[in-house]
This record gives sequence, structure tokens and C-alpha cells, in this order.
Amino acid sequence: MATTVRRSTVTLPVAALGAENPLPPLLPLARTHTVDAGQRAQLPPDMARQTGYAPPPTVLPTRVLDGYGRHRVPTELDALVLESDRLRVTVLPGLGGRVWSLFHKPSERELLYSNPVVQPANFALNGAWFSGGIEWNIGTTGHSTLSCAPVHAGIVPAPDGGRMLRLWEWERLRNTPFQVDLWLPEGSDFLHVGVRVRNPHDRTVPVYWWSNTAVPETEDTRVLAPADETWHFGYDRTLRRMPLPEWEGVDRSYPSRGTFPADFFHELPVEERRWIAALDGAGRGLAQTSTDVLRGRKLFVWGSGPGGRRWQRWLTEPGTPGYAEIQAGLARTQLEHLPLAAGEELTWVEAYGPLAADPELVHGADWRAARAHAAERLEEALGRAELEAAYAAWRGVAEVDPEGPPLAVGSGWGALEVERGGYRLPGTPFRAETMGGEQEPWRRLLHTGVLPVPDRELPPGPTLVAPEWREVLEAADADAYARYVLDYHLGVAQWHAGDRSQAVRSWERSLGHTPNWPAQRCLAVAAAREGDAERAAERWLSAYRRLGEEWRAGERWTAALAALARETVEGLLAVGRAAEARAVLEGEDGLARLPREVAGRGRFRLLRARVLAALGEREAALEIFGEGFEVDDLREGEEALGETWAALSSEPLPERYDFRMRPA
Repeated sequence: MATTVRRSTVTLPVAALGAENPLPPLLPLARTHTVDAGQRAQLPPDMARQTGYAPPPTVLPTRVLDGYGRHRVPTELDALVLESDRLRVTVLPGLGGRVWSLFHKPSERELLYSNPVVQPANFALNGAWFSGGIEWNIGTTGHSTLSCAPVHAGIVPAPDGGRMLRLWEWERLRNTPFQVDLWLPEGSDFLHVGVRVRNPHDRTVPVYWWSNTAVPETEDTRVLAPADETWHFGYDRTLRRMPLPEWEGVDRSYPSRGTFPADFFHELPVEERRWIAALDGAGRGLAQTSTDVLRGRKLFVWGSGPGGRRWQRWLTEPGTPGYAEIQAGLARTQLEHLPLAAGEELTWVEAYGPLAADPELVHGADWRAARAHAAERLEEALGRAELEAAYAAWRGVAEVDPEGPPLAVGSGWGALEVERGGYRLPGTPFRAETMGGEQEPWRRLLHTGVLPVPDRELPPGPTLVAPEWREVLEAADADAYARYVLDYHLGVAQWHAGDRSQAVRSWERSLGHTPNWPAQRCLAVAAAREGDAERAAERWLSAYRRLGEEWRAGERWTAALAALARETVEGLLAVGRAAEARAVLEGEDGLARLPREVAGRGRFRLLRARVLAALGEREAALEIFGEGFEVDDLREGEEALGETWAALSSEPLPERYDFRMRPA
């Protein structure tokens, strides 16, 4: 059959994302993947340079997604299906363009770990992420801010004249457009993926890319790659070079044999073909390969310890098999960024398909023989020269515009940036009609130099922070009422740029125009970053009191109240003002009472336990743990549950609260 591309749907149990957090994320990223200067000094020169190159200070201009829960209901999701006589590929355009399923027809096998649920968890750079399939990570270290966001999609001619599915979006952390082209060459068992990342600006931008594939994990799953050494990175934030496959008496090529979650960044020799494969006890599984630009290969394991097992269950449902991740990236590790010069682009082709090898060799004691055999089988299935030819052919259609109406529509931010910069981006049309309510005030500001009067009924919208938009804000005009919002947005942009003193002045001017909780909250964050915890606590409490006076029913208002309540309680606890922290949670002393659905969330039950512990009410705090709760937005690597329990009890941490990702 000829390759077809069609719209479809997938019905899965889904936990709704909820409202965006309206508070601008001013604090630095919770950067799990970082190393200190002492460790960098011991790295190879290029790796040392790239690990310290241009880490973004915040996830602005995106917003944090932390309003989800764990109640899942059957939900019909839009899907795009790419199909040939060999493969059926299912893509979810509303969730980052995730490849949800890669089904090999001849063997009747699903090649990916396809999660039977969509359960958001706090793993993405801006919060919500879910596990399974193949995801496209761009921007900076971590799961993309687009993990749970829609992308644009359309049909273009494939290199062999068939049909190809194109996904594209504007990545906002680095202001870079990108595209992902998926096609199925006739007679091939491999999904081909062409990727292009462009820098349309007149300045160099840092780039980052890792394609992340979830694969089924059993006790006998082995991950092979052409490497004798690997860089191990655990949640103790230590990067160390070690031999493959065995280290400290454990064969690390088997994901199930480690204890704690960890990354293994394989050191591929320059001359070797780029590939990685996960094969089961019968020698069957998935192989991923690419042209040489995509240099890095990584294995992520959850480990066999209680924390890793708990996280796996947390991300899916009981009875679901475990999974590991095999990944491919532009650099050797995910701690690095690469410079992309003005007007330049990075392009490559990846391929994903089935691999079958002799299990005796795959699982033999001779590591080099095992990986050499897998490489031979891969070469037979899809030759290196064949993939290079596919790349050359794809380059000829990479700039062809999609045919007909779009199959899916992403955000309007790309269209706004194209309009501002006058960029010409053949192949990835960011149409003006995709702009909506969030973009409209910025579009009017761009063309008139005047900030529109904001809606008094809503918290402030998102702030654009790129250097070009900061210049627009600095030159903008506004009426007496809108001026406080203009100074608020200007302060956010200045803060992101590292000009903290100017940001504070802008927020203070905003307060001078009219007392407002958004600027007051920003000043609280600024005081905390300066080390003035007492002043920060006062600012947070004032902001929360003011918001409570203005609060009204509505999703965005409730999201703002919940987010500010959490920050305020934590700020008060930091300076020993536990009684006032309890007043925030209880709605006492004239403060707003949290809606029942907010107060009942696991995050706020944990905060209540922390407050009770600080007040010396140990039994009441333990009672909350005894009743049971789940912190829906528990962050990857966060240890608040264990720390709170340890302050209350000498008993072992109960299994349901054990999410530890490193040794004690």
C-alpha cells in the first residue's frame, strides 16, 4: 500500500492539565542536570565549555503548568496516523507531536513503550509532562516546554514522492523555529524523521536537542550502543566517566540492574555510526540511528530501588510494564548547549525500526561482540549509506510548504515573532490567523507603541522577554491605568535579562501607580533572591492579602490564589512564622480562604503537615500522613516528602511517599 496520512482519534484515560499558573516563573530552573565549576574543570575541553554555555535563567516567557491532578477520565485525543504496508505510526499533535505508537505490521509488535494513560507529572521544564512514545526535546536541558502543548501539522511530499507528515512550532525559550518530518519509505521497516532547527536572528543562539524514546523494560532487556565508556550522571549531581558495560560489579547495559534512577551518556567514537538499541531476551526490540550531526546517545534507567519503582507506578497505572529511555542528542550529554550562528540551521535524519539479533550474542559476556553483532544486523536492516542518501533526498523537500489546510494548529506565538521580525521561513508557515487573545495585546503594542488597557477582571497575561520585546516595552506608552501593567511586564523582562535592580525599580513604579498584587509578589521573589527572607515574607503576605481582596470565581483567579498561597506559606516557613503560614492555609486573620478543591490537593496537605511540624504539633502532622495524600506536582528529584517525614518520625518512610532518586 502507498503511504497514507490521515486524521484519527485515540481514547485514553487522561488527567486534565488544568489552568496555567499565572505567576511569572522568575526563579532559576530547578536544574537537576548541572555540575559545579570543580567538576567542569575535569571534563574534556569541549564538554567543559558547552556545559557552562548560556543556561537560561528562567523558563520565561512560558508559564508553569501545575494545575493538573490525578483523576483520569476517558478522553478522545486528536491523532494523526502515518501508515504503510510495514508500519503504522500514531502521533498526538495536541501533546507536543509525541509519537504515541510505532507498530510493526509484519511482526505484529508495538516497538515503543506506549503508556495506556496520559498522567501529567512535574518533569517538564515548565511542569507538566507524561511518559511514553517518542518525544522531541528542544530548548534547554530537560523535557521540553512543549511536552503538553499543541504543534502545527500538515502534509508535504516525501523524498520518494509519497506523503510525509510535518510537525513544526516556535520554541520560545531560545526563540527558534523547528520542524520534524516523518515519512515511511516504500518497503522500509524504519520510520524516517528529518529534523531542522533554525536561527532566524542576527545573533548567535544556544541550541539543545534530544529525541527521547521510551522502550519496554524487562529483566532481560539490554541496551547496546557502539561505546566502551559512558558518562554516569545521578541525582547526586555527580558526572563521572566509567567503563561499559560493567561498573562496580553490575552490568549497566541492563536497565533493571541499577538501584537508583540515572543517566548514562555513552561516549561514541567519532568514526562510529550513531545508533542505540534496546533488545529483549529473545534479541528483539527497537533500534534508533541517525546521521552524524546527532552525536550523543543516552540510556536513562529508573532502577530497581523503591523510589524508581514508585515513580514508574506514579506515571502510569498498576500492572503496566516498566520502561527505560534511549535517547539521541546534539551533544555528548544533556548538560551541554551548542552555539548556532545567525541565519544558520542544524539538520539531520533519524530512523526508528525493529531489530532482531542472535540472543546468545546480544546477551553474551563479550560486550564488543554483542554490540558488533547488533551493528551488523542494523546495517543489514538499514545501511548507513542508505540513511545518508535519505538525508540528501529529504533536504530537497525540507523547504516545501505543506499542502492544503493544516492537519493541526499550534500556538500563535510563532506568527507573532514572524510578524515582528519579518522572517521568511519556507516550509514552516506561521500564519497570522493562528494568533489569538494572548498574542493580540503584544501585536497591538508592536504596531502602535501603546499597551492596550488590560482586562480588570483577569490576572495579567504572559510577558514576552526576548531582547527585541524588551526594547518595545521600554519605548512603549500607556494610559494612567495601563501604566502599572506596563511597568510590571517591563520588570519581568528586565529580570529575565539579569538586570535585577532595574526590574525592582520597574515593579516599585508599578506599585506607585496603583497597589497591585502581581508587582508585590515579584518584589517578594526579588527580596528572597537577595537573601532578605524577612522582607520577602512580608511582600508575599501583602501580595496574598491583596489578591484575596480582589479574588473572584474563575479558573485563572483560582490558579493565581493557589500559586501565591503556596509561595507565601513557604516564604513564611523560611523565617519561622509558622502561625502566619497556618493563617494563610486556614483563611484566618482576614486572609482569603482557599477553595475546597485547592485546600484538598496533596501539595497543600503536605504544606499543612510542614506547618504543624513547625508548630510542634507532631501528632497532627503525622495524622495527615496517616490519612494518605498524593502530591500531584511532585518535582523530579524533590525530597520534601522524605524530609518532612524524617522531621516527624524515626520510622522508615512509608512506601507510598518514597520517591527518592538518590542514596540517603
